[in-house]
Amino acid sequence: MGPVWSAFLLAVLFAAILIPYWWLAVQWSYQFFSDTGLRFTFITTTFLLVLIISDSVFLVRYFQIVRKHKFEQKVRELRQATDALQGANKKLNLLSSITRHDIRNQLMALKTYIELSGEFVDKPEQLAEYFKKEEMIADTLERQINFTSDYEDMGVNSPAWQNVDVIVKKAANGHPLNEIRIETSCYDREIFADPLLEKVSYNLIDNALRYGGQKMTVIRTSSQDSEKGLVISVEDDGVGISDDDKRHLFERGFGKNTGLGLFLSREILAITGISIEEIGTPGTGARFEMTVPKGNYRSVMIKPVKER
Repeated sequence: MGPVWSAFLLAVLFAAILIPYWWLAVQWSYQFFSDTGLRFTFITTTFLLVLIISDSVFLVRYFQIVRKHKFEQKVRELRQATDALQGANKKLNLLSSITRHDIRNQLMALKTYIELSGEFVDKPEQLAEYFKKEEMIADTLERQINFTSDYEDMGVNSPAWQNVDVIVKKAANGHPLNEIRIETSCYDREIFADPLLEKVSYNLIDNALRYGGQKMTVIRTSSQDSEKGLVISVEDDGVGISDDDKRHLFERGFGKNTGLGLFLSREILAITGISIEEIGTPGTGARFEMTVPKGNYRSVMIKPVKER
């Protein structure tokens, strides 16, 4: 039974109890001015009846407003999820098209080197060079196929509210941190993002561990409000990223490893309108800032997760 019906039945119950007394007082109204006790009874019961009715009306209206607010919030979340899924579908189509194109190009190159290898069977040095190129192409194809397994889940599930601190801790548990500390101060922040948000956090931590250098001691996550929205920072105290690399950091294929991690991270965040950029100073550490648009983040009451 809903709260509105509960309030209504409560009002009916009290009214059923008090109305007989009030009616009795009306029937005896001819004695109203001469009998002090009856006059007091009439005034008291009438006042209580009016009070109960007015309180009941207030409660009914209050619960109507609460239910309307919850309904509007659900509608907003549904609209956000629908827009995000539509955006994710467009990105999936684009990524699939790009990946097919890249794989076709690599296969054509592989076929070419295989044909050339057949022509240089009697030349071991040239044949060994072709074998190296064929192996490099095979590695590239493997990375591209693995990349499809990462992004095929993007947009499959609806975006949801996720606690930033919890996501960071889960992602950190997937890495051998050794002496590197993970510090977070976002335990009271939730953002509306694709379920692959943990993959984004994993990639940022992985990027820091790979390229931060031996001087790095900490990876820190923090947040602050700004005019554009909530800014979530992930920074380290390592060697940082050069200005030349910054310009290509989120391009597909750029990097010493697969060149796909940061590109995929940007695409995952963009599903719910979150942007990402690197603003660290070379030599003092990398600093990635993710800007969450207004309406896609909220504060919650939750205890902080214990630091590692």
